[in-house]
Amino acid sequence: MSNNQIARRATIKRKTSETEISLFINLDGKGDADVNTGIGFFDHMLKSFAKHGLFDLKLHAQGDLIVDCHHTIEDVGIVLGEAIREALGDKKQIKRYGNFYLPMDEALILCAIDLSNRPYLVFDADFKSDSVGYFDTQMVKEFFYAVSYSAKMNIHIKKMWGENDHHVIEAMFKAFAKALDEASSIDERITNILSTKGSL
Repeated sequence: MSNNQIARRATIKRKTSETEISLFINLDGKGDADVNTGIGFFDHMLKSFAKHGLFDLKLHAQGDLIVDCHHTIEDVGIVLGEAIREALGDKKQIKRYGNFYLPMDEALILCAIDLSNRPYLVFDADFKSDSVGYFDTQMVKEFFYAVSYSAKMNIHIKKMWGENDHHVIEAMFKAFAKALDEASSIDERITNILSTKGSL
């Protein structure tokens, strides 16, 4: 980040009858993460997202896990998306688009995003099992749906190959991190907003 660039950080808090969440993100960080959602595998995924996107992330979530993991994971997606959108600010000089093929052992995932201010999710993947740890595999799509709509970004995720659900899901979070890092990065050649319309 250059000396004259505004710090791209955001803190979002959300409290409902089902969850209470506090999240901080720094898009120009070093990959440091302090995460506690009460769902071990989800914590692992979010820490991987922060590490491989080089985002600093602090997240503490309390949810009605006695019901199931759905509300916690979905609401974290909502809050993360809101934080990304706020941290991006006016989106001047960002590359806007990002994509990444990420291999993890036998798994290969494609993630492509557009920070377009138009929410949309295309998710093309299946899973072999119902859960990984206490994380329901159905919630992977729900998480990225929540991020896409609250961040107002276009996300495409496609499983090119994969047998082990742990590897597939982790590759998705890492690929999303790498694509977001690329799309949110500053390009000095872009003088305003990367759109023929002049705004997003």
